[in-house]
Amino acid sequence: MDVLTTLLFFAYAPALAILWYFYHKDRYEPEPKRYVVTTFLLGATLSVGIAYILESILTIGGMIKPLLPTTAFYVALVAGLVEEPAKALAVRFPYRAGQMDGIMDGIVYGVAAGLGFAATENFLYGLGWGVAVTITRAFLTPFAHATWTAIIGVGYGLKAEGKLYSLSSFYALAILLHFTWDYFAFLSATVPAYNIMLIFLLLVNLSILRYFLILGEEEDKRRFWYYLVRRGWR
Repeated sequence: MDVLTTLLFFAYAPALAILWYFYHKDRYEPEPKRYVVTTFLLGATLSVGIAYILESILTIGGMIKPLLPTTAFYVALVAGLVEEPAKALAVRFPYRAGQMDGIMDGIVYGVAAGLGFAATENFLYGLGWGVAVTITRAFLTPFAHATWTAIIGVGYGLKAEGKLYSLSSFYALAILLHFTWDYFAFLSATVPAYNIMLIFLLLVNLSILRYFLILGEEEDKRRFWYYLVRRGWR
């Protein structure tokens, strides 16, 4: 394979494989494929584009100087504050279309948006820093971005059910996890020992994702059996 094909494969194939897994975890009431694919594409294009423009202004400068010195803390904070709302724009598409009605829906669409963003980000990193960077990131960042956006997706799923009024705590948790991940990722570039923290944070992210997945499956099971019982009464 040539370089471009290799980049495309390692950027998008892992993300699509993870998306396939989570899509099939929604067994009782699968979401329309076209909405899931569109959410993935919005995360891969619209969300990345918005984040790139804002982060360029806030961290690189150009006509507008960065607000603060571009330390690891500041750049990581900007990444969390910019990228999570940008990815949430993709999640709002199925939410506004009336396709969300619970936790599992929020997970599927949140994961789709996060994976789309991670795939394009990994592709762009590969264009700038080489194929090896994309391959390394392919086994880390898709799970991380999927978790952070799934948290926001769960918030939208609960809001669609009428169980939640404010999404602020879900946004805050996603931003905090994103900031912490990026902060230690930047530090590990000069102090490899910090990679231990990245492994720990990856396990934390996966645990959170697994927890929400269990909640979503339990909620869907209750709905499924309730539906069967109601049909039995008719």
